[in-house]
Amino acid sequence: MKTRIVSTGAFVPPHVVTNSDLEKIMDTSDEWIRKRSGIEERRWVKNETTLSMAVEASQNALKKAQLQADDIDAIIFGALVTDYVFPGTGVLLQRELGFSKTVPALDIRNQCSGFLYGLSVADAWIRSGMYKRVLLVGSEIHSTTIDHSTAGRDITVLFGDGAGAAILEANESDDGSEIIDTILHSEGQYAENLAVLKPSANDHPRIPAEGWQNREHFPYMEGKLVFKHAVSRMTEVMQEVLKKNNLKTADIDFVVAHQANIRINNMVLETLGVPEEKSHNTLQKYGNTTMATIPLTFDEALELNKVKRGDLVAFVAFGSGFTWGASLLRY
Repeated sequence: MKTRIVSTGAFVPPHVVTNSDLEKIMDTSDEWIRKRSGIEERRWVKNETTLSMAVEASQNALKKAQLQADDIDAIIFGALVTDYVFPGTGVLLQRELGFSKTVPALDIRNQCSGFLYGLSVADAWIRSGMYKRVLLVGSEIHSTTIDHSTAGRDITVLFGDGAGAAILEANESDDGSEIIDTILHSEGQYAENLAVLKPSANDHPRIPAEGWQNREHFPYMEGKLVFKHAVSRMTEVMQEVLKKNNLKTADIDFVVAHQANIRINNMVLETLGVPEEKSHNTLQKYGNTTMATIPLTFDEALELNKVKRGDLVAFVAFGSGFTWGASLLRY
């Protein structure tokens, strides 16, 4: 049994926040942000929720595939911060999509590598015959949990809100469309170098009345270390998955990299020898939407006809944990 991506879907809030808008609330500049990251603007929620964006992206994917909710056998959902502490948003998505049956809903937390982790699980489920069709969704809201002052600018300017979805299904035909392989890694010794540490179940009480004076409830990132590891790990895992499958970089038709920083992506492509026209970026418009970046960017590349059926496509990501991975698929 093989697994193929049958369709994708995406949603971003209509509210646009430009670099110039950020200049009004913190000590930063459009030039500084563009030079540092390549980001020009991002979308931040107004009334949207993690769930509502996931529903929009999922419905978009279902419509493109001419499927109904009941055609889905399982849901995999991922987000940094979900609608509730518990339960996970996966079950809320099952409810809102209007299933007339019960299906399993798995919630994962693998940050920027989450789509690849979820892809590997969906692929294994389908290959084993456990499920025929799986909905994989990443929906992320950053704007409500980041520091909008100058103290938090190094992180705040990078992140946006949005959702991306993919429907994976069993492919018993000989058309060649399949998920070829996925390789995943983690290195927990760097966990605190990119993290939000509070609130924690280890604290008594979990949320102190005086708050967190040391700012541990805001995202923290050791930027230079993260940048260095992102470039090296994404390059390594791409080479690893190609070698394992007896393929060369020249065999790749298209690369979709996690959308965190244009300089990271350009350095990875340059090191691998992949020309820029074989890739697509959305971070300049949407910023970093963590688990949503790969499906959102892939969806846009498909809409622009940059990818066609039969192309050899590579996904590659790196993020908090540290976690990273790469997937190869014949679209």
